[in-house]
Amino acid sequence: MNIDYEYGNKFYNYFEDLGIQSTKYTILAPEQSQNKQPGMEYLMTPKPIFDNPNYKGSGKLKDKVAIITGGDSGLGKAAAIAFVKEGAKVVIPYYDEHIDAKETKEYIESLGGECLFLSGDITKKEFCQKIVDATLEKFGKINILVNNAGVQYQQDSLECISDEQFDWTMKVNIYGMFYLTKAVLPYLHSGDSIINLSSVTAFFGEPQLIDYVTTKGAIVGFTRALARNLALKNIRVNAIAPGYFWTPLQPACWVKEKIPSLGADAAMARGAMPYELAPTFVFLASDDSSYVTGQVIHNNGGQIMG
Repeated sequence: MNIDYEYGNKFYNYFEDLGIQSTKYTILAPEQSQNKQPGMEYLMTPKPIFDNPNYKGSGKLKDKVAIITGGDSGLGKAAAIAFVKEGAKVVIPYYDEHIDAKETKEYIESLGGECLFLSGDITKKEFCQKIVDATLEKFGKINILVNNAGVQYQQDSLECISDEQFDWTMKVNIYGMFYLTKAVLPYLHSGDSIINLSSVTAFFGEPQLIDYVTTKGAIVGFTRALARNLALKNIRVNAIAPGYFWTPLQPACWVKEKIPSLGADAAMARGAMPYELAPTFVFLASDDSSYVTGQVIHNNGGQIMG
């Protein structure tokens, strides 16, 4: 699929202020920011590309039921669209991004897909149980869990991270995943799959996202330990560590001047659109990855290798 990015033919000299030789790279978006986490997709310019129209499903997830946290927008939305194309029914817990959720629901239904959207706070154990109960009531089973929801806040130093921010980041990114996975686990069976979202930042140590990086590193450990714990039950647990994708999390986190440079230090010299990650979700959710567990898949344009 050839994407004509609105800003894709412009270049930005990311390293000029550092006195490093000029490096040109493709820009996904111009300067912009939002003042609320986890961000609103409908406010972004340009809009993220979440669906590849050339992607044709082949029934890889036929009759499967998937829960995808934060699936109202960004990477979770791309996963949900691909899952529906592969025959799955999807449940989307989201926080309070009601406009994004409405648009995503309408898009899924336009594809003939079945879905359930639930607004709430995954840091609350009671809401995580509600997600499970509502899924079972509507669809009768759970086969796939995608722990995608998360928040991140740019801070220049550890001293700038308030106790309240640290607590919230840990609760959204770790506690929510723990609570929901624990609630889902009794209903998973042989061949089912759990997919957790880590980040490329956990592998190079993004200095302005210390608390976020801490959670994303913890997710890698959680994934590996849970994978070993569930291996003999043939329930697979894997993680994805995305690079810089154009999702609402980016303008909601970074100062606006940072936006054009996202992905600049990847080998491919660009960030990516959410649809580019969708096939990885399908791979890990389907029988195509029947012998894959405890792994971290790196979709980052070559920012981290090895």
